[in-house]
Amino acid sequence: MPIQLYDVPKSGHCHRVRLAASLMGIEIDTIAVMEMEGQRQGAEYLGINPLGQVPTLVDGDVTVRDSIAIIQYLEQTYAPEQGWMPSDPVLKAQVHEWFAIAAGEMFRGPNMARLIKLFKMAGDYEAAEVRSAKLFKLIEEHLNNRNWLVGARATLADVACYSYIAVANEGELDLAPFPNINRWLSAVQTLDGFVDIPRS
Repeated sequence: MPIQLYDVPKSGHCHRVRLAASLMGIEIDTIAVMEMEGQRQGAEYLGINPLGQVPTLVDGDVTVRDSIAIIQYLEQTYAPEQGWMPSDPVLKAQVHEWFAIAAGEMFRGPNMARLIKLFKMAGDYEAAEVRSAKLFKLIEEHLNNRNWLVGARATLADVACYSYIAVANEGELDLAPFPNINRWLSAVQTLDGFVDIPRS
């Protein structure tokens, strides 16, 4: 049975999973949640993910919710020898630090700015803008004299952080002052198997 991804195309969380799967050469079937009856809050989808959040991965008898958990599951199950997760404990811990940033500051900064500006969701745009500026400054400085977020090659840290930074302009956030970030985005885009997030 094919791996199924319950998906919303413009969701950065969902793109994170599609990107990881494509980079690892893993075939997945996407199921459009917004075409299901009741969409994310309908009984059908809530039976798969009781929180109504996306994405959700179903692999046979295994159901994994949360994009960071899903990309780790895919790597450990189908691509453990490809190097997307370092074996060195220090580098592995650093990848997990970026997972935390992706789930925290990335969510409350660039993601929230995009939700407010592009999808007209209620929220504090000024707070999201301030968080984003602080995050971009951190990443810009971190990428001085390095090509990737962790170690000498692309890892799941880069996959986890790419999506919402790539569409920062949709939240009316300017990446022009951050040459290292733009260089890094371009490097991710040149990876074999790269698939981009749909742009508005």
